[in-house]
Amino acid sequence: MSFAISRGPRRIVCLTEEPTEILYLLGEGHRIVGISAYTVRPPDARHDKPVVSAFIGGSVKKISALAPDLVLGFSDIQADLAKQLIQANLPVLIFNQRSVQEILDVIVDLGRLVDCKARAEALVDGYVRRLDVMAAAAALRTVKPRVYFEEWDDPMITAIQWVSELIEIAGGQNVFGARSLGKLAKERFVSAEEVVRADPELVFAAWCGKAFDRAAFEARPGFAGLTAVRRGCVHEVPAEIILQPGPACLTDGLDFLSARITAEFP
Repeated sequence: MSFAISRGPRRIVCLTEEPTEILYLLGEGHRIVGISAYTVRPPDARHDKPVVSAFIGGSVKKISALAPDLVLGFSDIQADLAKQLIQANLPVLIFNQRSVQEILDVIVDLGRLVDCKARAEALVDGYVRRLDVMAAAAALRTVKPRVYFEEWDDPMITAIQWVSELIEIAGGQNVFGARSLGKLAKERFVSAEEVVRADPELVFAAWCGKAFDRAAFEARPGFAGLTAVRRGCVHEVPAEIILQPGPACLTDGLDFLSARITAEFP
């Protein structure tokens, strides 16, 4: 019998996209043995790794067959799947990041797990510098448009905390900013009447798992009179760059928000 200092898990299953992207950015993609069906970033992962889960559910049989020494997941929504995997005697770690700071912290945490703390800290340092520059520029804006972000249509769910924070960093003001602090989706429900009263000047939508139906959105009672609709300032944001709490939203997602805000409210 012999013992050694571990250099981290070598067979990792990622139940969501963001840990996959983080591990690839750290040069540790070779540790991943299974991924989520929603994985888009990086593109190579879809070619190299088997799909073993959706978001809410997954195949315990397929995951177990991969003999993972760690299964990574995200949020309370995956609680049932995590329970099944734990009952199958698999090691499971569920992150529950909701803010930009927590996203940055998770990147460092994953770096520590795979013995890449220095690389993870360097990656995060780059993100922090970029966020600070963009936030400083936004603070100087004389016009900060009222923004409504919708992540689901029925029931209507508004922006989660990190999305709300990115809207602010990009130079807008989230009309339901206080509600974004809700940890559960039901705490972020809004009504059509509330949106009409808020009268957003700019709308972003990313319906997780399905395409945004702009015509249906604008046909809701009272929505034709929204400033955003009258100005043609209603935009779909690709879900994979804004609703994944990892590098994607800090880079491409933030850039998308910033570009639209800057173009339409210079």
